[in-house]
Amino acid sequence: MKLYLVPTPIGNLEDITLRALRVLREEVDVILAEDTRTSGNLLKHYEISKPMQAFHLNNEHVVVERIAERIANGERMALVTDAGTPAISDPGFMLVRECIKRGVEVECLPGATAFVPALVNSGLAADHFIFEGFLPHKKGRQTKIKQIVDNEYTTILYESPFRLVKTLEQLAEAAGPERRVSVARELTKIHEENVRGTLEEVIKYFKEKEVKGEIVIIIEGTANNQ
Repeated sequence: MKLYLVPTPIGNLEDITLRALRVLREEVDVILAEDTRTSGNLLKHYEISKPMQAFHLNNEHVVVERIAERIANGERMALVTDAGTPAISDPGFMLVRECIKRGVEVECLPGATAFVPALVNSGLAADHFIFEGFLPHKKGRQTKIKQIVDNEYTTILYESPFRLVKTLEQLAEAAGPERRVSVARELTKIHEENVRGTLEEVIKYFKEKEVKGEIVIIIEGTANNQ
């Protein structure tokens, strides 16, 4: 009985480890996936044939106890997301918590996570940072933005391409147009892009183009804004 947390590529399919492939191919009975179609394409690419079950934001409350019980009764399962490391800004932590509660062994493999290359490539301080994930859409959004721009350390956000400019504008309104920022999109893919500059400069850049792909925003902290 064991739960494996298996990171999957955030774009480039070559960014999966040999160990991850071995676990998915040989060590588990079932693969839990955020989207079985997306993960199915990855498994097909590497010629891995294993039963899959959906595990995502719409059904985790219903299935988490049931899945943990199955693992406790002897099944071996791997949890994967569409891209990156499970439990980072997704409901995987709920399953991990339930498995630990039941005494089930949990093993997390190292691997792809979008915010690490975005942070390292930003040119902003990476010795101390805060990961916020996605901002609230409505309730508490302005309060969270105020906390972010007042934070002394570098802050990392995930964002949708459809809300990128709005979020940057709200950050500029709270922090001022000269605060430095880096926006990474399409990481590890052929159209990867890292746009660095002041909030004013980066807003202008993205207002003039169609934005696609997953977004990571890196915001300078006040300690580095002297």
